[in-house]
Amino acid sequence: MSHHDERTFVMVKPDGVQRNLTGEVITRLEERGLKLVAAKFMQIDEDLAQQHYGEHEDKPFFDDLVEFITSGPVMAMVWEGADATRQVRRMMGATDPAEAAPGTIRGDYGLDLSQNVIHGSDHEDEGANEREIELFFDEDELVDYARADEPWVYEDESH
Repeated sequence: MSHHDERTFVMVKPDGVQRNLTGEVITRLEERGLKLVAAKFMQIDEDLAQQHYGEHEDKPFFDDLVEFITSGPVMAMVWEGADATRQVRRMMGATDPAEAAPGTIRGDYGLDLSQNVIHGSDHEDEGANEREIELFFDEDELVDYARADEPWVYEDESH
């Protein structure tokens, strides 16, 4: 991993998978210059869902979150790049698609607060990335490699 990179967890939720938006999400993140380092198409079980949404355990909507995220397959991924978590959060748009700017993933594809296509780690929650990455991926599933276009994405790389 380069000195300017961080890793961030991203998931295309069941509604995004069912609506055939997985490729669109991957394309947008790739075109931004982020690098895919892990991906897993999977069905989340109830235990993993409860761990994933653990911080919401005491909230009234917790059971709905668990039920929704286990309702169909998801694409769990790890992306790498400079300030990756904040970059992904900006590309995702506001949690409520009604508030999300056009051009963001949720602004373009979401209409409902819970069925908002994509999940990404929160850059303001210290440690959220590591926690979520470790929940979904073993260390040996994260691929470390140089992408051919990196000198054209980052200014401090030599051309």
